[in-house]
Amino acid sequence: MKTLQTTLAASAVFALLGGAAMADDHMSKDKMSGATEKCYGVAKAGHNDCKAGAGTTCAGTSKVDYDGKAFKEVAKGACVTIKTPKGMGSLTPKA
Repeated sequence: MKTLQTTLAASAVFALLGGAAMADDHMSKDKMSGATEKCYGVAKAGHNDCKAGAGTTCAGTSKVDYDGKAFKEVAKGACVTIKTPKGMGSLTPKA
């Protein structure tokens, strides 16, 4: 009887691990397929991906938190739902 219980428990664990591996693989494919978008006004100072307005060149050059001219790559569809102290994220640069 204990052998049967052990076998069933092991099968359940392997089934759960297989599901987790498939979910992780799906997430990786989304990232690789470019399922992101530029979201302006959500990056903290020095954490932007690129384009931070006059006086900056590219990634990590923003000097202001939530600069409306600096963007961060986020999951596609998530940008306009991101709330910051300066408002919501934007798909276009903000003044």
